[in-house]
Amino acid sequence: MSMVDDIYSDIKDRMDKTVQALVKSFTKIRTGRATPALLDGLSADYYGTPTPLTQMASITAPEPRLLMIQPWDAQAMGEIEKAILKSELGLTPQNDGKVIRITIPSLTQERRKDLSKLVKKNAEDAKVALRNIRREANEMLKDLKKEKEISEDDQAKAEAQVQKITDDFVKQVDSEAQVKEKEILEF
Repeated sequence: MSMVDDIYSDIKDRMDKTVQALVKSFTKIRTGRATPALLDGLSADYYGTPTPLTQMASITAPEPRLLMIQPWDAQAMGEIEKAILKSELGLTPQNDGKVIRITIPSLTQERRKDLSKLVKKNAEDAKVALRNIRREANEMLKDLKKEKEISEDDQAKAEAQVQKITDDFVKQVDSEAQVKEKEILEF
């Protein structure tokens, strides 16, 4: 049964990566709360090299609606500000010469609905990816049966197990989406 176990192991690994990618995409969806993860993926020009903000400064959230960015090199302040303004986050940095402060505005009801839709769309995309992985696994099991590596009963049992694994990951996706939606709808 080791070929079947390999299939289980493979799909669990790939499904886990799908869920992790979803969670990572959720960190970029802005809620009304300040979190340093909002700036993940942003880069600024640092002496001619695009450098992630996290490598240029310490980023903290001292208050629920405030981000503070303290560059390790004061020369980089202007570039960090530009990077934030150019990003699609809709945030306005304020520079006092020592730190950059970003006040996170409250979300309007309209914006909350849009973000909620985006969360649902991302979750649905993740579920489609999970179902595609399930389909590929079932194809592999059919091939094993066709090559007489496993019996029809073993194939049925394995497909049931693949479905159970898929259901577990779909529950994780739903759970992550619920948490993120609750975060967005919080005032």
